[in-house]
Amino acid sequence: MSAWYWHFSSSGVETWLWLPPLVAFVLSFFCSMVGISGAFLLMPFQMSVLGFAGPAASATNLVFNLFATPGGIWRYVREGRMFWPLAGLITLGTLPGIVLGFYLRVLYLPDAARFKLFVGAVLLFLSWRLLAGFVPWAAGKPQRSAPLASSSDMTLRILRVGRKRVTFAFQGREEGFSTPAMLALAFVVGIIGGTYGIGGGAIIAPFCIAVFRLPVHAVAGAALAGTFVTSLAGVAVYSFLPLPGGGYAVPDWWLGSLFGLGGLAGMYLGAAGQRHVPQQVLKGALGVLLAGLGGFYLW
Repeated sequence: MSAWYWHFSSSGVETWLWLPPLVAFVLSFFCSMVGISGAFLLMPFQMSVLGFAGPAASATNLVFNLFATPGGIWRYVREGRMFWPLAGLITLGTLPGIVLGFYLRVLYLPDAARFKLFVGAVLLFLSWRLLAGFVPWAAGKPQRSAPLASSSDMTLRILRVGRKRVTFAFQGREEGFSTPAMLALAFVVGIIGGTYGIGGGAIIAPFCIAVFRLPVHAVAGAALAGTFVTSLAGVAVYSFLPLPGGGYAVPDWWLGSLFGLGGLAGMYLGAAGQRHVPQQVLKGALGVLLAGLGGFYLW
């Protein structure tokens, strides 16, 4: 057997050592542009290709987030595009949901089959919201005005952070969202992320873009920051809270680290290149991706 073909004793997975980081790099490069770590795409890869399923696979997915997301976060911070108030609200709302999601996974959804139906329906709804503006019959509907500043000006400026509403200026236009609504969304996303091991960014970033109508370029960094914190809490929950039948859903740290190393490089490069991609292209690509994945889950 080749030295590059490895048996991971913790999970029982056997695969080439270069495959996990390569897959993670490709997924993270494109997903990080819209504030998604790519963990929600790694889960089907773990189950279908590597044959690794169950609660421990969810925990391993969260380990990937711990290694991968700092690359994209640092790049967004460096360019002045980190939306800290949004990242804080995402974190505050998702942390309680992570614990509830853990118990949902181990008590009611050990095979995740029924949960996939729910996630698939949510992803298809978000896809429809994102792609609605691209269909011919939506041409007559009122569209948002174009940014007043050049697309190269990506600096985000906070205007007001209150209990009812958060407002900010981005590309010469004032944007905002309801604080209670964002917290409620983050709580639900925390439950989903804790159940499926995706950190929540795969759900909250599309919601911010499709439902709250926030700019993709302003949301991405905050979604990744929230994903990192909630993934940290999720790994702790899976590692230290006992399963109903005894034992713990400890992640495969070696496998998760290999995923994470590829994801770290992919996210950094994806975040660096995001500013050069028009928002409509990012929204369209995200909508198509969510449609495909949502249909796959339902099927």
